[in-house]
Amino acid sequence: MKDVTAIVDYRAGNLTSVRLAFEAIGVETVVTSDADTVRGAARVVFPGVGAAASAMENLRALGLVDAVREAATDGRPFLGICLGMQILFEHSEEDGGVDLLGILPGRVRRFPNVPGCKVPEIGWNQVKGLGIEGVPDGSEFYFVHSYYAEMGPHTLGITEYAGVEFSSAVRRGNLVATQFHPEKSGRLGLVLLKDFVSC
Repeated sequence: MKDVTAIVDYRAGNLTSVRLAFEAIGVETVVTSDADTVRGAARVVFPGVGAAASAMENLRALGLVDAVREAATDGRPFLGICLGMQILFEHSEEDGGVDLLGILPGRVRRFPNVPGCKVPEIGWNQVKGLGIEGVPDGSEFYFVHSYYAEMGPHTLGITEYAGVEFSSAVRRGNLVATQFHPEKSGRLGLVLLKDFVSC
């Protein structure tokens, strides 16, 4: 479908804020659980909140695993958000250990228990290294998560919490994913979304 931006609905969170953020920058989206719609979209957005195991079960039940893998690897602009970023990796410690989509190398781990650092991390935190025009290095974005992706070859943004430096954003070709929520991060989050749709 020419110039359609598809937001993948796999029953992993409220998608309204994501859709409204794209509308705020003048981009029409379609929220879909249909694999063919995902395959035909010009851009794919893969948000998510919740637990890794149930998210993977939902993707399988809806027949979306292959369509998401294709969208993330065939060169189309692809944006993962929060759990949608984590699921791109190989394995998560969550729910006793979960095999993920394996699109990016690396593992997702739980934050350690550190005095003064509540888990989940909820709130604003700095992201270094994004390299996006109009986003000063070290800008703050909004996070809600208990698990994080280890640093690896595709790390783009770096954030520190609970004594851990982790991948708060990754990039491989036209695939970009963020642990933080750009749709909840005010003006700079919208700048990031504009950068994505310009791909």
